[in-house]
Amino acid sequence: MNNKEITIIMGSQSDMPIMSDAAKVIDDFGLSYEMNIVSAHRTPEHMFSYASSAYEKGFKIIIAGAGGAAHLPGMVASLSTLPVIGVPLRSKNSLDGWDSILSILQMPTGIPVATVALNQAKNAALLAIRILAISNTKLAEQMQKFMAKQRDEVLEKSKSISKNTENNVY
Repeated sequence: MNNKEITIIMGSQSDMPIMSDAAKVIDDFGLSYEMNIVSAHRTPEHMFSYASSAYEKGFKIIIAGAGGAAHLPGMVASLSTLPVIGVPLRSKNSLDGWDSILSILQMPTGIPVATVALNQAKNAALLAIRILAISNTKLAEQMQKFMAKQRDEVLEKSKSISKNTENNVY
């Protein structure tokens, strides 16, 4: 067992710039995570072993990013009882990201994968944190503060561009 509740996996090193955004969000919430390259196509045995043992290792959520054919999130979901959050990635060989979006989004019945927007590893991390916050009051409070900060930033920006704040509708 480990003390890391979230694992972040990706198909290749080239996915790191986007997937590291998830790690930054998780860091901001003070959680620990594990990050690995687990290719569904180039290391299928490793993927099978990693996904099959994720629960026993103590993980609670898997964030899986993949581009192109993007089989990683779905294959991992087929091997693990843990929630899987898929991050479709625009890769250099991508069809503008649509191939990975559809590969992750169009899962068959019985193999659910929560899917966030293209290249939105940050949202994957925030969704993972919200899931964990269901049973963690401290984390729920942190999420409430995060959401309030976002709201306040938007309202402040709105005020700064508005000449007449009396007409603003919030």
